[in-house]
Amino acid sequence: MKRFVVGLGALAFAALLIGALLEPLMANTPGGVDLRVAVAAHMTASGVDHPVTAVLLNFRGYDTLLEIAVLLLALIVILAIGIDPECDRPRAANPVLQAMARLAAPLMVVVAVYLLWAGAFRPGGAFQAGAVLAAAAVLLHLTGLLPSWQLPGLKLRWGLTAGFLIFLAVAAALIPQGALLQYPPAQAGKLILLIEAGLTVSLGLILAGLFLFLSRDPGDDA
Repeated sequence: MKRFVVGLGALAFAALLIGALLEPLMANTPGGVDLRVAVAAHMTASGVDHPVTAVLLNFRGYDTLLEIAVLLLALIVILAIGIDPECDRPRAANPVLQAMARLAAPLMVVVAVYLLWAGAFRPGGAFQAGAVLAAAAVLLHLTGLLPSWQLPGLKLRWGLTAGFLIFLAVAAALIPQGALLQYPPAQAGKLILLIEAGLTVSLGLILAGLFLFLSRDPGDDA
């Protein structure tokens, strides 16, 4: 009975989603709104020089805040389900691969820092930088240099949540401005850099955690 109810709910949701997607076509109206002119007109007040960063961290920062919350929630669900304590088994060490990983990991950290810095005026930013940091952690794990994670300690918990908490704190502090995440133009660039720095660390740990908390050796049973 539960499966039937869940399946029926999923079908109803899918029908509503399909209807929402087809509504512009049925009404013979444009499917999207071109906001490039509006974004370009307000770039000077955004605090950054790249339109994508301006949109993600300023003009629709609340949307990005919820995206971070969803990623963090996904990791919390994984931890709530429980991790098999037997999954953290030593991986076979390959000296050549380990040497290459030791060389690559610091370079990946440098690339992540560059992407964070470059996001203000060219493609880059916290999401890209965090993904590179996560890839470095996964690379170290696959070469046997970094064990899989079991339960997050206090420092790791702070690292996982720091970006979201900084983002939330800035949003709360700006509520008196009259709108959520409405930065004062003079401080917009500094606040966005602060948020992105925190998000880079947290996104790197969250994305790595989605792999490392569930990591198993190829020979382990499913």
